[in-house]
Amino acid sequence: MREFGYQRASDVAGAVALLGADPDARFLAGGTNLVDLMKTGVERPARLVDVRELPLDRVESTPDGGLRIGATVTNSDLAAHPEVRRRYPALAQAVLAGASGQLRNMATLGGNLLQRTRCGYFTDVTGPCNKRRPGSGCPALQGEHHNHAVLGASDHCVAVHPSDMGVALTAFDAVVSYETTDGPGQVPLTEFYLPVGDTPHRETALPAGALITGVTLPPAPVATRSRYRKVRERASYAFAIGSLAAALDVRDGVVHEARLALGAVASRPWRARAAERVLTGSPADAGTFAAAADAELAAARPLPHNGYKVTLMRNLVVAVLTELAEEAAR
Repeated sequence: MREFGYQRASDVAGAVALLGADPDARFLAGGTNLVDLMKTGVERPARLVDVRELPLDRVESTPDGGLRIGATVTNSDLAAHPEVRRRYPALAQAVLAGASGQLRNMATLGGNLLQRTRCGYFTDVTGPCNKRRPGSGCPALQGEHHNHAVLGASDHCVAVHPSDMGVALTAFDAVVSYETTDGPGQVPLTEFYLPVGDTPHRETALPAGALITGVTLPPAPVATRSRYRKVRERASYAFAIGSLAAALDVRDGVVHEARLALGAVASRPWRARAAERVLTGSPADAGTFAAAADAELAAARPLPHNGYKVTLMRNLVVAVLTELAEEAAR
């Protein structure tokens, strides 16, 4: 591991100034992803700026009925918060589906959104990877890719984003707040992650040196009836091979509103807009749910060994929406 400096920030402005003065510095909160990448040599920061003690560790209601979640709120605290569980149950379920209890006690909201892909080629510094070393190639295209992207990928990268939390936040129109040396800014989570294109090393729309300060969830009555379902290769601690955050408002047997986001199928949490359009105003039945899934997955471009994800996600969408519709009818 490369030797590095360490400094604890005392306030947000100070943290941003420290990073701005050293382009090789990185923010450190829980460190559950960054430290691993430092050990493997993927990340080699010259300095770590510790932001864990900044006053960004609260979950608060907003005046309009939404929630604001501070960037250093731990995953464990987020999942246990009564207002999160009541207003956005799929978010609490998504957080609990990710990692182990020990990791959730350390991991933070901001760090979760910025975690890097777990693609084996990305973490192996002895080989090529366009995300790690632009222009070197993507060996996953012809190599091991059974858990890689089927939506939104390119010839330059087929890695998937590993976050569970991000899938639920995407479904509920979360907005990311950040601070820079030029002042504060915001970006919707649906625009936070950049398309892969030919620049997979550019992952987010955050300005250079920006510090995430929190996420705001707008009021969403539909979210009170929501669910997160994760499919993985083993029931214990494992990353998803496919996941879904879904919310459904059914009135008199017709879908009044729907929210869907897919996970582990693209380089970012995938908001299923095409599926939502099919669902809205249609009968809440299996035929509609299947048509919605097919509309979203029509754009899928699977590789030779991950085509199963298209069938998996179709079945997952139908199953979860059916459960939500049956609950609404009780």
